[in-house]
Amino acid sequence: MNYYQHSSAIVDEGAQIGKGSRVWHFVHVCAGAKIGEGVSLGQNVFVGNKVVIGDRCKIQNNVSVYDNVTLEEGVFCGPSMVFTNVYNPRSLIERKDQYRNTLVQRGATLGANCTIVCGVTIGEFAFIGAGAVINRDVPAYALMVGVPARQIGWMSEYGEQLDLPVVGDATVSCEHSGAIYSLHGNVLGKKEVVK
Repeated sequence: MNYYQHSSAIVDEGAQIGKGSRVWHFVHVCAGAKIGEGVSLGQNVFVGNKVVIGDRCKIQNNVSVYDNVTLEEGVFCGPSMVFTNVYNPRSLIERKDQYRNTLVQRGATLGANCTIVCGVTIGEFAFIGAGAVINRDVPAYALMVGVPARQIGWMSEYGEQLDLPVVGDATVSCEHSGAIYSLHGNVLGKKEVVK
């Protein structure tokens, strides 16, 4: 075993867990899960069978990553945030054949206690505020807050709010990395500065 597993954690036979990952107290990883390298699964995390978690993701305490959720590299899941996989669940009606895919792209942050309603794509380096409810796709770099969530700005890859309007044409540089971010309409792009 090339990862750390706390003695109270359960990792079902067949689960794939990458080198250097850490599986903490009371975690349960199901047999079909695919987990990358350098991942941290905090206390009381559940990972379903049809789940893919990319390298260097951090999943904080009390998060359940249900079937049909994919997290790309470097996704942060804050404490007690929620994923769903059925849009209209009923206890008395079996709907396992109606799971909707959820994709969280590289570097995105999902704040504490936020809820991600199934069937959405969250763009690269998007930032979902604590307690927000996401029920539609989120653009790359978007800063989303509220219930239901609405976009109030843009975030850099460094994790700082950029001084840009939500919609318009503008350019700004990140004071930490020097990267240039250009907004055209409602699409933000990034260009590295050669040093």
